[in-house]
Amino acid sequence: MSEPNITPDMRARTNRAADALRPRENVQTSLAPGAVNPQTLVPIMFTFMLRNIASNGFTFSDPQSPGDFSRDSKPGCIIAAPSFPTQTPGIDENYVFNWVRDGAITAMEVAKGNMPADPDGTVETLNDYVQFADLCHSNARPTLGHAVFNIAGDARPWTEQNDGPALQSITILAAYDQLDLGTQKRAVDLVNSNVAYLLDVYQQPTTNLWEEHHGFTFFARAAQLRCFEEVLASKIVGIDKPTGLKPAVNWLREALAGHWDGTKYVSMMADPGNGAQPSPQRPVVDGYDPNIDIVQAALYGGVSFADTKLLATAAQLRAQWEEGGIAFYPINKADREQLGIGPLFGRYPGDVYNGDTAHPTLGGHPWALSTCNVAELHYKLAAAIKSSGKIPLDELSAPFFAQSGIDASTPPAAAAAALLTTGDDMVQAVIYHSDHLELSEQFDGTTGYERSVRNLTWSYAAYLSAMRARAEAV
Repeated sequence: MSEPNITPDMRARTNRAADALRPRENVQTSLAPGAVNPQTLVPIMFTFMLRNIASNGFTFSDPQSPGDFSRDSKPGCIIAAPSFPTQTPGIDENYVFNWVRDGAITAMEVAKGNMPADPDGTVETLNDYVQFADLCHSNARPTLGHAVFNIAGDARPWTEQNDGPALQSITILAAYDQLDLGTQKRAVDLVNSNVAYLLDVYQQPTTNLWEEHHGFTFFARAAQLRCFEEVLASKIVGIDKPTGLKPAVNWLREALAGHWDGTKYVSMMADPGNGAQPSPQRPVVDGYDPNIDIVQAALYGGVSFADTKLLATAAQLRAQWEEGGIAFYPINKADREQLGIGPLFGRYPGDVYNGDTAHPTLGGHPWALSTCNVAELHYKLAAAIKSSGKIPLDELSAPFFAQSGIDASTPPAAAAAALLTTGDDMVQAVIYHSDHLELSEQFDGTTGYERSVRNLTWSYAAYLSAMRARAEAV
């Protein structure tokens, strides 16, 4: 893993070398920044997301087994992206698989998206999702935390990630009322099995969100916390509430607090072994913080988005990708000066992944989903401030609010409006740099053009989630 002392000159040299090896992506949208209310694009983004969900009448073929219809997708399979190396020049990654985590995040948007219901009041896409999740669950090897399955529902050799069962359970609980009776029974059984598994492993290290390291992860702990809390609060008949849930909730809250290193939440802590306790002063790897998965822990997990320590971390996330930051994206400066939009956000300062593992890019690139996630954080805060009339402003969160021109003298209504504007500026950058609204995984940190795999399902889900939060804020 590269060190985080990335200079603009280093980034420019590596980007020029990388550009010589792969073709330029498509041009940006013809929409001028601010020309469209981002809320009006929800139906389009929803449609783009649905293209990556299989059904009885819409299937995917396994690109590794052309002509083998037995390996075609099962209804409810949610592919990460329709990207396969031979079909996507310049990309050497295969995303035609069902990730448990990505699928749950996507299905949540279906559950919240007011899909047309069948005559019995159910949504077939959600029935399909639960049934495919149940199929994968039955094929999970070696543990129920297995992260990735092929489109026919068989386990793909991969990692064990204990955020997946938690996120899947959260989504199933949200979708329950839109399922038919038979699928509801499978849903209850699936949640109960997931929770039983998580109660056995929640104190153990796991593979992290970005599938790069193994240790104690802030995001997985946050997802498990939310899962346990929602199971405890559920009124669904048949959902088990083991006696270990409440102690697990308390343990996870304390464990999450232990990720604070005095200035930020650390994404991952190493497992020292021999019964020793992990410490935020022993992160898994240099250059991994501040990490965007801390913000995601507040959106998808059980961490409060008004936690001032989380906001302190979010402020550092933004600063590292703006001018003067250790992982500066030149496109952010150009967007701000020329268009008044942005900034775009990446994953972490030492990132090298760009969709082409044979030609990594020092410093990485901004991601559409990361940017939408941070915009959503601003929208959620705006809505909370409008509702409560209180700003969670202290010495820790002051740098975060200062990035939106907010200080102790700012009235709550004005603070909410400023946060809404900040979120919109970020989303406008995603819209502007899209390929006529289609969203890839990443944008080039220098040119702004799309790169890496195209039509990433999570990118659309993140946009839609942000717009749900924005609707509450306005």
